Amino acid sequence: MSRIGKQEIQIPAGVEVKKEGVVLTVKGPKGTLTKNFRDDITIKIADKLITLDIKRNDKFSKSLWGTYASHIKNMIAGVQTPYSKKLILEGVGFKSEVKGKELVFALGFSHPVVVKIPEGITATAEKNNITITGIDKELVGSFTAAIRALKKPEPYKGKGMRYEGEVIRRKQGKKTA
Repeated sequence: MSRIGKQEIQIPAGVEVKKEGVVLTVKGPKGTLTKNFRDDITIKIADKLITLDIKRNDKFSKSLWGTYASHIKNMIAGVQTPYSKKLILEGVGFKSEVKGKELVFALGFSHPVVVKIPEGITATAEKNNITITGIDKELVGSFTAAIRALKKPEPYKGKGMRYEGEVIRRKQGKKTA
């Protein structure tokens, strides 16, 4: 039994949840999110409460039960307060800036690296701190991870892009005799 899936999800004031077929729509003060959910899980919406239940008692349905509950909670939380992730760019000559709908990086390559910012996400770059915000938790996390993958932090000098609060395990350099 899924402990997360069994719990009832409260719908706060100012948030509207609708289900039409396999599409669940959550509308709130910060925007609207829609997501497709398989019909293996029944989603019931009744007076400010959402309950989820499995149709079949197989392993796949049980694994989706808690996952779908978490997705719905994240959608409700996102339309109230946007999710935010911060990246820190460390290294001599490493720069970041926002130009229109693109992030432009100087990462020590022979060319600037240009990344298009997806719809529904806002990015700001001040000095070497990049902040990515949006109402979709999944989109914010995947976009931030894609940016970090451009220049991962290296363990010898700590140069590269890291999450705020991430600790880079440093290695000892080559020893001289």
